[in-house]
Amino acid sequence: MKRSVARLGPELLAELAEPCRDCVFWQLDPVRRARVDGAAGAAKRAWLEEVLAEWGTCGQVVLLDGRPVAHLIYAPEAYLPGAATFPTAPVSPDAVLLTTVHVDPEHRGGGLGRLLVQRMARDLVTRGDAGAVEAYAATGALSAACAVPEGFLAAVGFTPQRAHPTSPRMRMDLRTALTWKDEVELAWERLLGVVRPSPKASGTQAMNASSSLSMAALGLAPTIDLTTSPPE
Repeated sequence: MKRSVARLGPELLAELAEPCRDCVFWQLDPVRRARVDGAAGAAKRAWLEEVLAEWGTCGQVVLLDGRPVAHLIYAPEAYLPGAATFPTAPVSPDAVLLTTVHVDPEHRGGGLGRLLVQRMARDLVTRGDAGAVEAYAATGALSAACAVPEGFLAAVGFTPQRAHPTSPRMRMDLRTALTWKDEVELAWERLLGVVRPSPKASGTQAMNASSSLSMAALGLAPTIDLTTSPPE
């Protein structure tokens, strides 16, 4: 099977599995959710188009042979009025909110959820939009049905930020979500946007100038590698 990861757009949203495709638990406040009736799918699409236009990428999708089998959604809490109902709200000022992580049952246990979290972290670090990701975790039967399970969040690097019996708020600093290799690749991507050879400089001179920048100067340090022991 061919596996790829793509950003969530309106076309892929329409292909997601139910009930996630039309769920607006996070996207609308309780009053507006009660008035949606049969138009939840249209409301979800309108929300996605608004966030893409105003903020940028807010979801990642794993495709197997072109078919969505797992997805994740995240955005600033200002775009997620449903989050205000949680007793541990709001999230920290430097954080975006992770709302949804779904893997089709037949594909669980293969690390797809972990892969999605890493892609989200890479996207946010590249954009410089946030310093952390937070989530309201589900701890059991009394938790919100759409919340991400606490065990999964802990397995991929989230730690408790504010305790609560049913809806603890958990946090992941973005650097801990990237492997050392990821950080090196990101640093070089940034360098290529800053270090440009002058018209008179030879290719060898430009390469030597770039190579003289040490790992310490880039602020790189080994971080937690989340590529082993994938959770459900």
